[in-house]
Amino acid sequence: MAGSEAPPFWYRPPGLQARLLWPASLVYGGIARRRMDRADPPAVDAPVLCIGNLTVGGTGKTPTAIALARAAERHRYRPGIVSRGYGGGHIRPHRVDPETDTARSVGDEALLLARAAPTVIGANRARNAQMLIDAGCDFIIMDDGFQSRSLRTDHALITLDARRGIGNGRVIPAGPLRAPLRDQMRLADAVLRIGTGEAGDQVVRAAARAGKPVMQAHLQPANVRAISGRQVLAYCGIGDPGKFYETLHHYGCMLAATRSFGDHHMFTEADARALVGKAEAEGLELVTTEKDFVRLSHNEGPLATLRQRTHVLPVSLVFETRADAEHIIAATERRYHQRRIGG
Repeated sequence: MAGSEAPPFWYRPPGLQARLLWPASLVYGGIARRRMDRADPPAVDAPVLCIGNLTVGGTGKTPTAIALARAAERHRYRPGIVSRGYGGGHIRPHRVDPETDTARSVGDEALLLARAAPTVIGANRARNAQMLIDAGCDFIIMDDGFQSRSLRTDHALITLDARRGIGNGRVIPAGPLRAPLRDQMRLADAVLRIGTGEAGDQVVRAAARAGKPVMQAHLQPANVRAISGRQVLAYCGIGDPGKFYETLHHYGCMLAATRSFGDHHMFTEADARALVGKAEAEGLELVTTEKDFVRLSHNEGPLATLRQRTHVLPVSLVFETRADAEHIIAATERRYHQRRIGG
């Protein structure tokens, strides 16, 4: 499940539903713990930086991966990004081509990542990483996969949405946590809190107790001036639509209407007709996220019309302390060299 599809009780204080599901959470958490304690995951001959999150749903991993790929380039690395791809449709390693691949076949996030650095998706992350190394990459960024331990990592960075935090702090299905918080913090090397808010304070305290550094960043939108001050119809199919709408409001857009779809929603012609029709009837500007916009690529008819009439709001991740990005790359590099020396 993802943000807009998540049960509302996940983000409220633990109540009856969470208590009833607690036994199932114990089972799920136990399985996750054993998977995370895998003794000897496959390794590759390159530094591996894992960008994960504690919960299901979006926390900003994609813009974080892109920002750190650029930081790796500043360190004269040739970074490559590894991902399973949304839905896991590709079993064998597949290098994403943003010009020919579609969101339906590889996922919207993979298309965005591939614009920033060579990206390979597939079920086996170790094989994906090796394909990138064979293609000339010498620094691997693993998008997600923190809990799976399917590839040996040299540095694990946890992204945390300061606005949503970890909800009720319970493990799936009683809450949004992918594994018990203590076990996840034990294997994390650092936490990146994205945005403002106090919802992530529990994780910050846990990180402090574990001696793990906490860094701060925010998402910076582009192209806002084109729609600032206008009446807009905002639509999206992402993990946390509320964050998108709040961003638009913060930068001066007048939200006349919103339409939220499920995370990774593949828009239909009926969706396109309804959105364009409402915008035309009420004199509204259409606006969506970059992730949603890439899902409208390689289409014809009503979907192509929707894409042509929609303003896109790209976002980039900005570290509050710019040196933090460099420190993450350096820490990954340092741990990799220690791994090589230790055999």
